[in-house]
Amino acid sequence: MEEKKEKQESRQEPHEEGHEEEHGLTRIGVSLPANLLEKFDRIIEERGYSSRSEGIRDAIRAYIVEYEWMRGETGDQIGTITYIYDHSQRGLVNELMDIQHHYLDMICSSTHIHLSEENCFEVIVLRGDAKRIRELAEKIMALRGVKHVKLTTTHAGL
Repeated sequence: MEEKKEKQESRQEPHEEGHEEEHGLTRIGVSLPANLLEKFDRIIEERGYSSRSEGIRDAIRAYIVEYEWMRGETGDQIGTITYIYDHSQRGLVNELMDIQHHYLDMICSSTHIHLSEENCFEVIVLRGDAKRIRELAEKIMALRGVKHVKLTTTHAGL
């Protein structure tokens, strides 16, 4: 006797060309500072998300889109890298300076602003190859004690 298998039909949302479709859900655990989670919860409530998970999914999607856009940039670019960091983090200031010295040929200027006892804000203005600009931004992002990094570029030939 043949056993019939029922097919489960699922409603699939249309997706843009070049974007992978999302399948299923995976449960993960994330460790966050309490104040960061409190701010995130306030934002998702203000924006009307149905759950924290939906807000996290949306934030991850935005991160992926920005990362993929950064990866696609090529050629001569001008831009800024802005970042906030904890200057009391042992060795961080020296690491930041060492990294910047490896990219002196691209750095036009930098500005350092003291925000508080712990936090500093820096803006680096640069011009050069998009790949090297990304490298510099990613090296800064990877440092412990760097709290936020934003890379903004445009084509230098405009």
